[in-house]
Amino acid sequence: MPAQVHIDEFLQNPNQLFVDVRSELEFEHAHIPGAVNIPLLRNEERKAVGTLYKQAGRAAAVKLGYELAGPRFADLYDAFHAVAHQNPVFYCWRGGLRSQISASILEWGGTPQKLIKGGYKSFRTKAIQAFQNQTKLVVLSGMTGVGKTEILHLLKNKGAQILDLEGLANHKGSALGGLGQKPQPSNEMFENLLFHQWQQMDFTQVIFTENESRRIGSNVIPAALWNQLQHSKIVDIHVAFETRLQRIIKEYGHFDALELAECTERIKKRLGGLQLKLALDALAANQIEQWATILMDYYDRSYLHSRTEQKSEIDEFNWDWENPEKMCDSILNKYYKF
Repeated sequence: MPAQVHIDEFLQNPNQLFVDVRSELEFEHAHIPGAVNIPLLRNEERKAVGTLYKQAGRAAAVKLGYELAGPRFADLYDAFHAVAHQNPVFYCWRGGLRSQISASILEWGGTPQKLIKGGYKSFRTKAIQAFQNQTKLVVLSGMTGVGKTEILHLLKNKGAQILDLEGLANHKGSALGGLGQKPQPSNEMFENLLFHQWQQMDFTQVIFTENESRRIGSNVIPAALWNQLQHSKIVDIHVAFETRLQRIIKEYGHFDALELAECTERIKKRLGGLQLKLALDALAANQIEQWATILMDYYDRSYLHSRTEQKSEIDEFNWDWENPEKMCDSILNKYYKF
């Protein structure tokens, strides 16, 4: 019988291979980061078993499950055996029959197998609770175009710990944030990815992240982490307007004008009718600089308003994009240990 092992035994091993034997749709919605999906029951099969369970009880549902999965046991064995050299750990939703049967199929070949006690649900419990851990967060803030994400990764290249929320969400946060990005993960998967990165942090050291709204596109920062962000040290990055303008044009100016117009329309209520018309007219005339200036004015005003509501200590930092290495060293020297 496969051994049921607590999730904590595996979470500290970033190279652990998890085998998710839930259906394809369950896996696509959310899973343990890095897991591979080898479903014991496919989507429609799982649905049929679930329906029968409600109608006729466990015994009938188990029998149907065997009837559906049984003819594929040889193929499943081959699929499991292909990853057996990576010492896989199996899981389903709660560590029940699906993972037990799957691990047993491989174990019958002669090698003891493990599965997660409590299944994926136990992982989710850990993920939701994790952000209660108090940390030393330093939040990079600043007006649009200062390059907060780029600064984060420059700091990472110098050995600092970073939490790239926008990278995990596949979204840059603004109305334009989805342009050129991969589809966003489900919110559950966003939390899983965030937890996966979180558990690898050294909480005795500073973690750099950037200032965000709680909602990043369709993803929402977990409440416990959001509360920490609201009370963390803030470094307000200052960059000259013209430099920020050129950075915005470089980042978004190559996109199709229709895409930019569609994104601009999303903030029409906040932008106002006149400014929206001016922005759309600028796009229609291929006046990208004028369009970017209008949007920057809106986002700058929004940022200044948000600063009046900040509860944290705010430090000002003048950033020079002509000397990024020197700038990074200055930030690390001042904030990396406090």
